[in-house]
Formats: sequence, C-alpha cells, structure tokens
Amino acid sequence: MRKEYDFSEARKNPYSKILKHQITIRIELDVIDYFKELSRSTGIPYQNLINLYLKDCVDSHRTLSLKWAS
Repeated sequence: MRKEYDFSEARKNPYSKILKHQITIRIELDVIDYFKELSRSTGIPYQNLINLYLKDCVDSHRTLSLKWAS
C-alpha cells in the first residue's frame, strides 16, 4: 500500500446520480410474498422487483387513488 495516492486526474463517478439509498420500510407480508413468488419465476431478486415497480410508478407519474368505505 502506498503512503500517498495521486487523485489529480480522478474523475467523478458517472453513476453517482443513480445510486440507491438504504431505507427501512414497513410492507405487509402478503405484498412481500407476492414479490418473492414473482422473484422465483423471473430470477430477479424481490427487492429489485419492488424497486423496478416503484420506479415505473415514478416514470409514469402514477398517483394513488383511494376510496374509503363509508
């Protein structure tokens, strides 16, 4: 290992704008089970599937429509 490193020609990470952030979120078990089953059939990790679905919602500008029972 060197004592000093030269970063004068370093460049910024081009992917830094799309880095993911770890959060804690409460999701119902049936929702997790749904994505885990989907994960088994597609071979994509379930957390990635959830992220892909949420990203699709963002890209499509979907809004939530709730109707409360009277």
